[in-house]
Amino acid sequence: MVSWDGCNRLMTKQMTPEPSQKNNPLHGIKLETLVTELVDYFEWDMLGKLIPINCFLKDPSIKSTLKFLRKTPWARQKVEELYLEYFDKIRNEVK
Repeated sequence: MVSWDGCNRLMTKQMTPEPSQKNNPLHGIKLETLVTELVDYFEWDMLGKLIPINCFLKDPSIKSTLKFLRKTPWARQKVEELYLEYFDKIRNEVK
């Protein structure tokens, strides 16, 4: 027998719509993929000029960049905006 509390939780779960990502162009793209494609397209030197952050300027690596971007929302936002700006060019050239 299901208690009222359990029944209410089941109904709440069923009635709550899940957030949709269909308007998010970055949905399904891992941060590592995004950074790797940017590096392949621009290279580290140009990335450092476009977005002057130390993870692009001083001894850059994918691993250190990912660590920094995951902890620094403003930097991640700039990188994502750059990716979106050049998305079509990057996707066509990298493939």
